Amino acid sequence: MAPPGALRDLTLALGAAVAALGSLLFIAWKIYFRGTGTDWGGWWERELRELRDRAPAGDAHGAVGPGTGPHPAPHPPASPQLGWRQVLVLGLDGAGKSSVLHYICSQTARERIAPTRGFNSAQLCVEGLEVDLLEVGGSQNLRAYWPHYLSQAHVLVFVVDSVDRSRLLTARQELHALLAAEPRLPLVVLANKQDKSNALSAAELREELALHTLSGQRELFLLPTSATWASLSTATSVLRVKSLLVTLLSQP
Repeated sequence: MAPPGALRDLTLALGAAVAALGSLLFIAWKIYFRGTGTDWGGWWERELRELRDRAPAGDAHGAVGPGTGPHPAPHPPASPQLGWRQVLVLGLDGAGKSSVLHYICSQTARERIAPTRGFNSAQLCVEGLEVDLLEVGGSQNLRAYWPHYLSQAHVLVFVVDSVDRSRLLTARQELHALLAAEPRLPLVVLANKQDKSNALSAAELREELALHTLSGQRELFLLPTSATWASLSTATSVLRVKSLLVTLLSQP
């Protein structure tokens, strides 16, 4: 029987291989479709027009997703020269990362969203800005590889389960390790699952995650979110996150 240490190393190696293979396939997919001349920009524009036609009054922006209600968060138009940007979405397993991505990018209701085993990706094209949202799984065997994805990211989104008090210390340690590796990367922390009655508030999570200790040189945002269909029209809608990301990524 193999010693426990060897099994742990084998598990980490397999997890890394799965994540790396997924990333390579994703990149190859994008290169292939760009190279074949497929008019993905036109396809996105048609989708956006249809969604805007169906959106409630007052939703003047939007990407792929429903309206943000009567008071959408404004953002400046993106320059066509901005091109591609990547948002890295991390957080412990069960924090709701996949749900955040789904409701940022889709107008469809889902009763259940399966947890991410390796990596997950979603794309947005908003007013000339192409955004790839890359989620890497938050299980223990994958967290060691999170730092390898930081170098290509333009914004880091860290999702926290506001109900899971028992793992807040782990979340804080993992987050601060990432921030030490990339001292200037803009950070958006999502205090997720605010629809739960026992959720910690954003102010409480600011203290629990020691966000007040971070350097003033970093752009930092903390948003209370509820990654559910029913919450899309509320103050904790994840569509506020989409508006914020477009604003950050539109900066030259």
